[in-house]
Order: sequence, then C-alpha cells, then structure tokens
Amino acid sequence: MKTGLKLSLLGLLGAIPLSFAANTASAAIACNADGDCWHTHEEYVYPPTAHIIIHPDTWHWGPSEHYVWREHEGRGYWRGHDWETF
Repeated sequence: MKTGLKLSLLGLLGAIPLSFAANTASAAIACNADGDCWHTHEEYVYPPTAHIIIHPDTWHWGPSEHYVWREHEGRGYWRGHDWETF
C-alpha cells in the first residue's frame, strides 16, 4: 500500500470518533420570569411572550436569586403553574 493511501486511511479512521461527538445533543437550562428552571436538550424557539431565558448547562443561580427546578418531559415551557406544550 502506498504511503499516501495509508495516511488517508489513518486520517479517516481518526475522524470517525469526532463525527459521533459532533452529533451529541447539547443541554441548556431554561428559566422563565417566575423563576422556574428546567433542563432542555434541544434548541427550541420559545414565544416572545413566554419571557424564557436560556443559560448554558453549567449555569448556577446566585445565593440571593430565587429560582426553583421544575423538570418536565417533552417540548414546552412553564407558564405559572402550568406546562405549556408547543
């Protein structure tokens, strides 16, 4: 086998694990104006009237801030005490 072909095959084999890493879903934290926060695994476009703020998954609220975790399955957001599906 020629050296150029060997190097090409090695490069291709090295790129395969990177292609799987690029397809992983990113996570984020969404919070509404009422202080309810939940994890998201997709980038949703929330209605502007929902007043949702998206934070990175590593975000933490400060000691003087009042937020609560309210997890829920599916696509939607918290509005008051109700989960609004969209």
